[in-house]
Amino acid sequence: MVWGNSAANVRVARRKGAWSVSAKSFLGSTALSAIVAVGLSLSALPAAAQDYRFTNVKVEGNQRIQSATIVAYTGLGRGETVSAGALNDAYRGVFDSGLFESVELVPQGNTLVIKVVEYPTISRISFEGNKRLKDDALSEVVESAPRRVFSADQAERDAANIAALYKAQGRLASTVTPRIIRRNDNRVDLIFEIGEGDTVEVERVSFVGNRAFSDRRLRRVLETKQATFLRALINRDTLIEDRIQFDRQVLTDFYLSRGYVDFRVNSVNAEVTKERDAAFLVVDVTEGQQYSFGNISVTSELAEADPDFYQSKLLVKPGVVYSPLVVENAITTLEQLAVKQGIDFLRVEPRVTRNDRDLTLDVEFAMVRGPRIFVERIDIEGNTTTLDRVIRQQFKTVEGDPLNQREIRNSAERIKALGFFSESNVDVREGSSPEEVIVDVDVVEQPTGSFTLGGAYSVDDGIGVAIGISEDNFLGRGQKLSFNISTAEDSEAYNLSFIEPHLLGRDLIFGLNLGLSTTESSFSNYDTSSIIFRPSITFDTSESTTLQLRYSWDDTEMISRGNDSSGNPLAGPIYRNDIASGSRTTSALGLTLTYDSRKSGLNPTTSYLIESGFDYGGLGGDNEFIKATTKFVAQRLVWHEEVTLRATVQAGYLGWLGNNKSRTVDRFLLSSDILRGFEPGGIGPRDTSGTYSDALGGNLYAVARFDAEFPLGLPEEVGLRGGVFYDVGNLWGLSDADTSGSTSISGSGGSFRHVVGVSLLWTTGLGPLRFNFSKAIVKEDFDKERSFDVTFQARF
Repeated sequence: MVWGNSAANVRVARRKGAWSVSAKSFLGSTALSAIVAVGLSLSALPAAAQDYRFTNVKVEGNQRIQSATIVAYTGLGRGETVSAGALNDAYRGVFDSGLFESVELVPQGNTLVIKVVEYPTISRISFEGNKRLKDDALSEVVESAPRRVFSADQAERDAANIAALYKAQGRLASTVTPRIIRRNDNRVDLIFEIGEGDTVEVERVSFVGNRAFSDRRLRRVLETKQATFLRALINRDTLIEDRIQFDRQVLTDFYLSRGYVDFRVNSVNAEVTKERDAAFLVVDVTEGQQYSFGNISVTSELAEADPDFYQSKLLVKPGVVYSPLVVENAITTLEQLAVKQGIDFLRVEPRVTRNDRDLTLDVEFAMVRGPRIFVERIDIEGNTTTLDRVIRQQFKTVEGDPLNQREIRNSAERIKALGFFSESNVDVREGSSPEEVIVDVDVVEQPTGSFTLGGAYSVDDGIGVAIGISEDNFLGRGQKLSFNISTAEDSEAYNLSFIEPHLLGRDLIFGLNLGLSTTESSFSNYDTSSIIFRPSITFDTSESTTLQLRYSWDDTEMISRGNDSSGNPLAGPIYRNDIASGSRTTSALGLTLTYDSRKSGLNPTTSYLIESGFDYGGLGGDNEFIKATTKFVAQRLVWHEEVTLRATVQAGYLGWLGNNKSRTVDRFLLSSDILRGFEPGGIGPRDTSGTYSDALGGNLYAVARFDAEFPLGLPEEVGLRGGVFYDVGNLWGLSDADTSGSTSISGSGGSFRHVVGVSLLWTTGLGPLRFNFSKAIVKEDFDKERSFDVTFQARF
């Protein structure tokens, strides 16, 4: 390759005092700069001041990279005069390409010799010492790849990424060392030697500066838990930095929702033991004073928006403990009401006035005209399985609508709440004009299916096996499909359920349950077999109220257990009448109206639930009836939210119609979930003919339950709390039963039973267990008591 003429003979290498710009063996840019600086310091040599012109260039040592490519990296043009500085730039151009382990420029008369040693090619990548994380998981964070040029800097970055992955699992003592094994043909094997180390468990979580709430109460708020055996199974007692950051936020939200507007987390310090296997977490907080709502007002800068009308729609009232969530809900209510009235670009600005003297906050909801900005389009990326419409359904805003930043944020939260994505980001950027914006949605999908295999124990049904298969994003449509099998000593159940959360693209939840079950009742002398088909539609009628419309079809049969060893029927006269009626079908239409105060978020310490249902059976089938049920639950947290007080009232009515007689399986039978202290079917009308004592159920029931739950003074990580309860209930009415053949029926008139007891509540990694020890203080002689029971604790 001929460029020009030169009579100079200068070797561009740092040898024997000559001018040097060479680098060896994976030197980084910092070391290279130092070498260049040394070379510049020798510029006083006579050779460095000369200009050169090379008639040809020769490349040595290259195996994969073409010579012409290497010459191009020098940046030297044809026929140019080349100075020592230009040679330095040429060297930098070749070395900075990142393709060579070492580069050397050697002028030899009229020839420039470029000697290179190429970086080796990665033959394979392997991991050694990893047990907790599989190779596939580690490969996802490694950017080095086989058949690519090896880079020491990239290998160090990959090692740091692997270490960060272990750190996210609480393994702070983990080490990752990249090593290479040289092979022939300038190839290397890249090996990451991993020392996983142990997880750093949180031995103790303590708080400084808290006065309104105890350490025990605040620990229940945090996601990070103190080390226990069961919690270790679900990895919640491990020191993880991201989890601590999340805990700071949830702790702040906890205090703000209770009126502590000045609350802040000053610091979260984790002191790791010398062995680096345990840590003590100290959270320093400043609580401040608790504030309540003062004067609530609505003002309007828009003539078409009547402030008095809007204020009448607010649920928040003066005197209620202040909560940002309540303010946010009120803003959403007002803005949605404006949209329904056809008022576009209305924005509600909360203007808060602080009254430190009486610890109240006056809130003025100012309705103002917002900027005229429209949503040009919504772009969705990253969803390979989930359909676009599933994500779009989380937006109440569509293309062409006025922009509402608050609604966009709420939509982003709804997308996260789907549980379909490990990451989801919603951003707004300028569109094709200043009056338009584009909403970008970027998601990363995660597995949504699950398979469960476990055991179960019931006092009534014994030990059993439970198998479940579920998919929360069926075919990427956002639908839920599950199939469950549960078998016990005395029962079997097969259930298929399907949920479509947005039927016909609207806020309608469609549900379908198909079931087949057989039971051998532990409290009666008959077996049952049933098939069910139950579709339903559920929708919100207000912020706190939900209505469900449903249809149910079932086929139920009572089956005889035969005779005893003496040849006498195990079932009494009334049971035999019910069994003789054979299989019966029921076709019923029903509805349930539910009010849940927790949805409004007005008061986090006081909650109410009202649920009323009505069913009419007689749309075909063999049975005709009307059934009504109601349930009321009130709960309050007292004594700095350490003690939970709960009152529950339930009642039911069954009115039998038509010519058929009601059967035992058609009437109400109270379980221990409704009235404690008795077996299922332990109270109510009973066939006491001869030696029989058959529970018959009843047409009416009324039950009241009163509970108090409190700490036992044990360490919070044990997960044990205590409780006391008082239940009173009655089950009566048997006017439509076939009582022929019975010589004695007891309890049809009804009487109230009274039960007292104590409970031990244990929060385990398997779920919240409740151990009830009860005593019936008022009962009937024919009742069937149960003084001890174990159940999964129901959550209100």
